[in-house]
Amino acid sequence: MQNNTFSGLFVGQNLIRLNEVDSTNTFLKNALSKSTPFLEGTVILAEKQFAGRGQSGNSWQSEEGKNLTFSILLNPVFLQVEKQFELNKAISLALNDVLSKYFDRNAFIKWPNDLYINNKKIGGMLIENIVQGNRIKHAIVGIGLNVNQNQFPDNLKNITSFNQELHQDYDLMGILNEICSSVEARYLQLRSGALEKLDHDYLNKLYLMRQWSVFRFDGRIESGKILGVSDLGQLLLETTEGLREFNNKEIEFINP
Repeated sequence: MQNNTFSGLFVGQNLIRLNEVDSTNTFLKNALSKSTPFLEGTVILAEKQFAGRGQSGNSWQSEEGKNLTFSILLNPVFLQVEKQFELNKAISLALNDVLSKYFDRNAFIKWPNDLYINNKKIGGMLIENIVQGNRIKHAIVGIGLNVNQNQFPDNLKNITSFNQELHQDYDLMGILNEICSSVEARYLQLRSGALEKLDHDYLNKLYLMRQWSVFRFDGRIESGKILGVSDLGQLLLETTEGLREFNNKEIEFINP
């Protein structure tokens, strides 16, 4: 375990590096359950994560020492539980802001938690909230980003990385520093109540927004057009049967 600091106000000011851990989210959640006094903005960074988790229990595979796998502790007590997807928007935008510096207009946010370059996944996130009353006491923001890994399992056809797209290696700590600064900026926007700004920016970066595309839902493959996201974080889809709302796992994107 080693501590370092970045230049932001609070995100990354306490950086804890672990050689190996099952999941940085699990590590942070367990520490909080034991009342470990972590400052807001603490980052848990893993060199190797052997049980990384994605949304709804999906596993996240990452080659050791090649990518970024980390968690950030935030304390959005200003946010009511029913507004929790606003935090998802802020973090998604923060990550997209960084990716856009490298990939320009080819960086997108794929609902609900994936980061895309064109039609390929380059990363993802998992936010786990600890609720007190109707407020979010802690938010554990787990992030996985493919950076220098250039080979992936054959069954993963739509995965990419910085290295695969741009044909060079990148400094992991440099990118982590950029992410921490960006997360802090978007989180402060959220805290200041700039919800319309976040919503506008989020929809502007949403993958397949207002494009007729192919999805699987209700046990069949159908065409649909994404119109946005509800206040509760449900995907709003125009279909041949009218406007539909979908929770995660109720709809699947069929990759072009």
